[in-house]
Amino acid sequence: MSTPNKLLQSAIAAVLAVAAAQGAHAQDKSAQSKQEKCYGIAKAGQNDCGTARHSCAGKSTRDNAPDEWKYVPKGTCEKVGGRTSSSGGGADSGKAPKSPAY
Repeated sequence: MSTPNKLLQSAIAAVLAVAAAQGAHAQDKSAQSKQEKCYGIAKAGQNDCGTARHSCAGKSTRDNAPDEWKYVPKGTCEKVGGRTSSSGGGADSGKAPKSPAY
């Protein structure tokens, strides 16, 4: 196979790969818009994103931590015992607790 043919095939393959990747990205956005973050329901190692304690999905160390969340279909979070907003501080949130006023 000649060099110009290899270059042409490589260029076509690159264009097809970029088009496929953009299509997958658009589907992710569409699916995500039908879901919401649900706090306090993730099992250890099954959270969907990072918190103040760690930066990656799947790094939670305990079940149902109030600052860990998972994506669920919109409207189902409270039905499964979760909350749609994170807690406001304290020992379980990864934030320092508020000190009492004296």
